[in-house]
Formats: sequence, structure tokens, C-alpha cells
Amino acid sequence: MEVKVYVQNVPREVVVNTELTQAEVEKSLASALEADGVFKLIDTKGRTVLINAKAVGYLDFDTEHARQVGFGTL
Repeated sequence: MEVKVYVQNVPREVVVNTELTQAEVEKSLASALEADGVFKLIDTKGRTVLINAKAVGYLDFDTEHARQVGFGTL
């Protein structure tokens, strides 16, 4: 799943491809906000992204789906 994290006062979003479900990501952010801590995401290649939880503006979830190829109509 692709997760776009929009950080306050930062012009570009942080894009992370993760194997976590949307519910797991939401729970992780909620826990970090309650603890005044750091929101942690691990991408599919094992890299870790840490963001101050209070700075997260919003998240955008995009489930990966196959892209259509060609010019045919549906």
C-alpha cells in the first residue's frame, strides 16, 4: 500500500510503500499522537521513516492496483 504523509509546513509529501494495512498505519499514528512521540513507518525495502507525530497534517492511502495499458474502452 502506498501512504502519502503530508507534513505541516513542508511543501512535498513523504511517500512510503508499506506492507502494513491502512488500519495498522492509522493505529500507529494514533499511538504516536497519544504518546507525543514519533510516527514510524517501514517501507517494503526495510527502510524506516520517522516523523514527529504532531507535525503530520494528514495521510493519503492508495491501494496498489494494476494500471490499464492500451487505448481500449471499458
